[in-house]
This record gives sequence, structure tokens and C-alpha cells, in this order.
Amino acid sequence: MSLDYNKKNITLAKNLRKNATPQENHLWYDFLSKYDIRFQRQKAIDNFIADFYCHKAKLVIEIDGSQHYTEKGKSQDFFRTEILEEYNLQVIRFTNFDIDSNFQGVCEYIDKVVKQNIINYKKRI
Repeated sequence: MSLDYNKKNITLAKNLRKNATPQENHLWYDFLSKYDIRFQRQKAIDNFIADFYCHKAKLVIEIDGSQHYTEKGKSQDFFRTEILEEYNLQVIRFTNFDIDSNFQGVCEYIDKVVKQNIINYKKRI
């Protein structure tokens, strides 16, 4: 299934790239941009914009700030994850605190998930 996207979100995605949070920039510049397998940042998918997306691993990475801990934020995240999973994507989430306090552990976990997803995908084809 190819990824649909709302063309109206392209401009917003570009603005989000320019105005990324410190945690998003840290993960991007200090890990994902140099990672062996290509990631995209602020990727428009359906009516959403994923913080980071890896096509080869069918993986979305979200970095959650405080707005994600309200009841409304939790509900929106749940709905968003359900839609993204309909595209056969896995969504993993980290908090800003995770990035700030355990950056190495976050990177190791991402690496593990990417490699496992690629192995699992190859088994299916």
C-alpha cells in the first residue's frame, strides 16, 4: 500500500523541519541523518506529519512533548497511530525526556527495531 498524503501538509512539514524541537534536532543531526538506512523527517502521511519515517523499515518515530500527555493529546495520538498502522507502519514513541536523559538507549532501540522490521519484511516477501 502506497502512502497517501494531504498536499496541504507539505508546507506545514517544511515549516516543522525549520522549527524542530531541540530533541528532534538532536535525534536527527546526531543519529538518524547519519544512519545507514534512510530516514525522512517531518514526513506527510495521510492527514498527519510523522516526526521521522523510514520506508525500508516501515517505521514512524514520534517525539512527544508535554501536549501529548493531556487526555486530548493521548486520544489524538491513539487515533493517529491506528491510521498509520493501517498503512502497515509501526509507530514508536519517545518523550523529550527520553531523548534528553537516555539518548544512547533511544538510538540503540531504534537500531534494533529497524533491523528487526527489515528482517521481518524480507521473510514476508
